[in-house]
Amino acid sequence: MPTSPISTLATEQQHVISLLELMKQEQTLLVAADADGLAELTPRKNALLQALAELSAERHAALLAAGCEGSEAGMEPWLAVGGTAEARSQWEQLLELARQAKELNRVNGMLINKQLAHNQGVLNALRMPAGAEAGGVYGSSGQTVGSGPSKRFVVG
Repeated sequence: MPTSPISTLATEQQHVISLLELMKQEQTLLVAADADGLAELTPRKNALLQALAELSAERHAALLAAGCEGSEAGMEPWLAVGGTAEARSQWEQLLELARQAKELNRVNGMLINKQLAHNQGVLNALRMPAGAEAGGVYGSSGQTVGSGPSKRFVVG
């Protein structure tokens, strides 16, 4: 457990900077619709997020030990009582990096939604007959599947 709530801030900053770089790469891959590149990037991104969660939990534990709320909200009261100008500066830098990550995440989410909508449109186009003469939709084999009975019987 850290002795001070600020003992993890430098490492957290480094991790968020690395995360920002990965998110920028992710954005480029999303624009290029490079699924293989995204699949390669995801485990690295998840590892950074896990490390950040662990560092944050350490900071929260130190805040609790110092008698403050064990969350981001506990940093301001702690800084007001026991923080230095350097500690406040580190915290504010971390918050700014987090804001940048949040914005990149928002934009990347929009790109993902746009790609999903495009893919859904393509799938719907493949499923819907182009006209009455199309006679069916595509099945899992890639062949058209009739929409009605294949043989007509005359009852009489």
